[in-house]
Amino acid sequence: MKDVIVTCPPMLGQFDRFVDFAAERGLRLHPAQVSQTLEEDALCALLPGYDGWIIGDDPATRRVFAAGQGGRLRAAVKWGIGVDNVDFSACEDLGIPITNTPRMFGAEVADVATGLVIGLARDLFLIDRGVRAGGWPKPAGISLSGRRAGVVGLGDIGRNVVTRLQALGMQVTGYDPGVTGDAGIPGLSRAAWPDGVEACDFLVFTCALNARNRHMLNADVLAQCMPGVRIVNVARGPLIDETALVAALQAGHVHAAALDVFEAEPLPMDSPLRGMERVIFGSHNGSNTVDAVIRASHAAIDRLAGFLGKRVGS
Repeated sequence: MKDVIVTCPPMLGQFDRFVDFAAERGLRLHPAQVSQTLEEDALCALLPGYDGWIIGDDPATRRVFAAGQGGRLRAAVKWGIGVDNVDFSACEDLGIPITNTPRMFGAEVADVATGLVIGLARDLFLIDRGVRAGGWPKPAGISLSGRRAGVVGLGDIGRNVVTRLQALGMQVTGYDPGVTGDAGIPGLSRAAWPDGVEACDFLVFTCALNARNRHMLNADVLAQCMPGVRIVNVARGPLIDETALVAALQAGHVHAAALDVFEAEPLPMDSPLRGMERVIFGSHNGSNTVDAVIRASHAAIDRLAGFLGKRVGS
């Protein structure tokens, strides 16, 4: 049996479901004690004792992989879609096979994004807070039919968001330099970021994070947006310059925002976003349904078993 450490919180939340599935594939799973991510020092101390690693959003750096390789670590799988926290080039240099589990959560994350669009359009979060506080608020929202949304990223999640918003009667502009044409979605308009943001009532971020798009929504772009724009981010926190977003919220230029992800996670207690009344908070949890976690965890285990199986007797 190969020993595998699991540091992915959604998988840990259903850990007992996967023990037998992994054992049938020659893997013995071990749960890490983690709520969001482990620090580099902790990972460097932990990984040498395991043959495989199922990674969450931890800092999977060259230093971490080198420490693991100095012990027993021989393969890893990044649970989920995003890989911005993983140094794949280090794995290649060190001879550690690694992959992720793409196309697992498109529908689930898109459901959350669509729910957040509706929540922002109708101020549902303000109504909830007001009723809980003993009031009976009746803010006037906006209708979605005929409004325009800019969807940033046309991968699995983005395409699912587009079709859901179109079903609500919205017009959608897609932003993604890696996808040509209408991405197979009739009626989808295309533009190069940030062209056309001034016409968008909503901006919805669903793209991967990379060195080129960090802070792609910054003070300059926010200034181009229409007054009253609503922002949704279900992708990665650093896509948005949070300082600029706070300033735009304070000025009233951004009507509201819904953030499932942040530049620092968990959201620091002293973050000025906590004082923004018109912000809905998530906990980087958009993919976390029972069904999706089972699907992705089985895929991660199968891929890791394939890597480690090839090394039996080596």
